[in-house]
Amino acid sequence: MRDPRVARQQRRRVARWGGVAGNERLTAMTGAVLLVLLLVEGFTILRLGRLLTLHFFIGMLLLGPVTLKAGSTIYRFFRYYSGHPAYRRKGPPALLLRMLGPVIMLLTACVFGTGVLLALVGAGPNGQWVFLHKATFILWFCAMAIHVLAYAPRLPRLLAAELRGTPDPETGGYVGAGRHSSRAVAALGGRGMRIGLLIASLLCGLVIAMLTVHLAGNWHR
Repeated sequence: MRDPRVARQQRRRVARWGGVAGNERLTAMTGAVLLVLLLVEGFTILRLGRLLTLHFFIGMLLLGPVTLKAGSTIYRFFRYYSGHPAYRRKGPPALLLRMLGPVIMLLTACVFGTGVLLALVGAGPNGQWVFLHKATFILWFCAMAIHVLAYAPRLPRLLAAELRGTPDPETGGYVGAGRHSSRAVAALGGRGMRIGLLIASLLCGLVIAMLTVHLAGNWHR
């Protein structure tokens, strides 16, 4: 029989962080914000000569939510492969997506890493950072297209449930767990933490963007 004290501790953790479903919703929320920002960033590429400053700004702003999404994904990966019962019951993503995940992480690091280097040190010898930025972006775009097509259909359901603070309409599972009287508190508590993390990531990205946007002037010259 499970120790009641352990059960209470688990319920408190779920109420604060949201558990498995909370992790999924945080990833979905952050992914939705990233999708909008990346669409704007993609538009700037079409008119890079005129929108270079905006390209710099959005690129730096993205660093915050990109880090948050990577963190939530890695956390799920760690909890699943470390044998956490709730994450094991949830199950892993499809095999293709599991194989694609590390590739996307690596390419994302390369795209943003070379972008930061371009801002800080310039094109590099013989334009090597420009070449690497463009090459990794093309590969990243192809991988992300598969990722978005796989996960985008789930976004409306997850975002709507998160907005209402209700159970997942597909699975019926609550963000929280335990007694009926604690479910609403668990859902709202987890939601508050998720919104706070998302806002904090955007604020961090905004600070980075505001501190570095002047570097775009070097490229204009």
